[in-house]
Order: sequence, then structure tokens, then C-alpha cells
Amino acid sequence: MLQEFKKFAMRGNVIDLAVGVIIGGAFGKIVSSLIDDVITPLLLKPALDAAQLTQLNELTIFGTVKYGNFLAGVLNFIIIAFVLFLIVKGVNAAQKKEAEKPAAPAPPPADVQLLTEIRDLLKK
Repeated sequence: MLQEFKKFAMRGNVIDLAVGVIIGGAFGKIVSSLIDDVITPLLLKPALDAAQLTQLNELTIFGTVKYGNFLAGVLNFIIIAFVLFLIVKGVNAAQKKEAEKPAAPAPPPADVQLLTEIRDLLKK
């Protein structure tokens, strides 16, 4: 059972997935910081100024519903989805260019090649 688990864990797909999850987590922290600390305050600053507030979590309805945090979450989702869309679009475009490269023509079968050599020798 241990051998089978080792074989499963060391397959290329599992390792690629693990690397992707780790890099995705790190990338997620960077994107979250960018959105929470830079973009959200800039975009929601007019709403905060209109409500005469300084922090996003102070935007509330009835004192308990924190719609400011909800707006930040929606904005966070939209930006992350757009960035991922651009990444996937770029990867797909790169793969399409690789697929469009013409393949080298296959060499003729041995019998056709032999007949071609015989024809060339007869011409001489």
C-alpha cells in the first residue's frame, strides 16, 4: 500500500497540482493586497467621502449589514476574474501559435524512396 501511495504521490500531475496550489496561494495574497490596499480604497473613496466615513467596514445599513465589505468582495472577485481571464487568454494564444506551426513533411515510405532513387539513376 505504501508503494502504491508513493507511486500516486510522485506522478507528474500530482506534483504539478501541488506547485500550482502553492504558487496560486502566494499569487492570491499578492492580488488580495493589491485589491484591498490599493484598488478598493481608490475606487470606493468617493462612496466613503459621500458617507463621511474613513474605513470601508463602516459602510453599513441598519448598523449591522456591512455592505462596504460586500462591495470590496465583489470588486475583489471581478478584478481576480478579469486577471485570470487575461492569463488564460494569453496561454491559449501561445498554445494556438505552437499548434499552427506546420509540421515537417513525413519522409516517403522506403519503397517510394527506393523507386525515386532508381528513377534518378535511370535518368543519368
